[in-house]
Amino acid sequence: MLRTIHAFWHDQRGLALILVSIMLPAIMGLSLLAIDMSRMNNLHNDLQKGTDALALAAAAELNGRSDAWTRAENALTNLVANNTTFSNANGGVVSLTTGNGAATVDPTYAACRSQGQVSWCFLASIPASDASPVTSANYAASPTVTRFIQVKAQPETFSAIFPVSIASSGGSTDTSYNISAVSVAGFTSGVCNYTPVFICNPFEMVNGTNTAGGATLEQAVSDPAIHRRLIELRLVGNNAAYGPGNFGFLQPPDGVGNGAQALAQTIATSKPLGCYSTQGVSTKTGQNNGPVQDAFNVRFGINASGNAFNSAEYGPATNVRMGASTSGNGNQCPSYNKLTFNATGNMGLPNDATTPYMGGHMGDGNWDLSTYWSTNFQSTTHPSAWDTTKPTRYQVYKYEMANNLVGHASNGGEVGTPPSACLAPVTTVDRRLLYGAILNCNALQAAGNNLSGNSTNLPVEAFASFFITQPVSGANNGGSVFVELVDITGRGGSGTLDNFLRDEAQLYR
Repeated sequence: MLRTIHAFWHDQRGLALILVSIMLPAIMGLSLLAIDMSRMNNLHNDLQKGTDALALAAAAELNGRSDAWTRAENALTNLVANNTTFSNANGGVVSLTTGNGAATVDPTYAACRSQGQVSWCFLASIPASDASPVTSANYAASPTVTRFIQVKAQPETFSAIFPVSIASSGGSTDTSYNISAVSVAGFTSGVCNYTPVFICNPFEMVNGTNTAGGATLEQAVSDPAIHRRLIELRLVGNNAAYGPGNFGFLQPPDGVGNGAQALAQTIATSKPLGCYSTQGVSTKTGQNNGPVQDAFNVRFGINASGNAFNSAEYGPATNVRMGASTSGNGNQCPSYNKLTFNATGNMGLPNDATTPYMGGHMGDGNWDLSTYWSTNFQSTTHPSAWDTTKPTRYQVYKYEMANNLVGHASNGGEVGTPPSACLAPVTTVDRRLLYGAILNCNALQAAGNNLSGNSTNLPVEAFASFFITQPVSGANNGGSVFVELVDITGRGGSGTLDNFLRDEAQLYR
């Protein structure tokens, strides 16, 4: 008997079942907790990926144009749709979209809207630290100043299986709670294959006005009367203040080399290598002399004074009519000092009748089309619309090429075809266009930037193209460059610079 009792006492068979039975509630609880955590994490991941995709799609439309908000909201509605799982609604599957109909605008902040399962706010800025929340101080006042968008998913309810809430403390038995996600994306833009030139914004607003009669940059590319104004771009000496209409040089791309000659070649080439961002460009000093005149004038088939512009990429435009006759050997590519401008019977694109703006460096847009046309094309007709709305000089220049008028001789015998002794014309790009970054120089200098120095990270108002109307005089200082503004990137632009743009939407939060 005692032996039987002793054997039973020391028998350990079935002990595991007893331990499992004791631990089973804990095992079940931990399993349910792991399932809940996994479900909650999957729901949050779905929401986060959805808001990330929506924010990126919308941010790609924030290019500073007046319709940026409309296009961003179209992107939210039409470009991206995501489903979330494991929430309580709709059997656990919810479509994370803006749905149908018009967005509801926040009555306090017009930059904030909501629609469907999503809400969003357009932002002009974001806090420097990710730990700092976005506030109303970051909201954008208009589409033209919008750089970011914050997208939020409407909270979705999640019910846990585990009998104690894993998302609350204090012993709460509430097992339902809400999960959401927030993403912030922004739009960065830059240009590549651009010449290293900056132009001080001729239409920069200072205290609500400017030296261009109050006209804005957007009006300058949309209002015909302002669009055809001739602008004199001027170089300034080192350490001098920059004002509207001045121009200078940007840091050339790596590998170009230093010195005035290397910089001039990057301006003169038809294959520029530089890439520049709207977020910041850097200026290059000490290059306001020498070969700069050649850098512009090779575009007119004018022989460079040095031997650094002899390859095909420095060839002239296909239309170089400039109102000049050559004194000397007509079989040679002419140098600037061998040209006689606007002699009897020859006429280049004329300046404006008066220059009332920008201290005498911007015209009124009233130029003598009729005399120019009769001098160069006699009885050949031009579009009748030009009789009521005067075109820009660039429109006339393009019309001449499109209608086989480049080779038409003026009364004095000049044609627009470059001399055969010069390099062959470049046909892949328009050599009469100058590309540059527009800077608000007054504001930048007021903020302490020295544009005559090697300043860095200067924000760009827009990138632009300018039509060069005549060769540049002044071999010793580069002279003035007479131009018409053709187009700008971003707000108000007509899209002719889109091939240069490198746009990128990226997540910031």
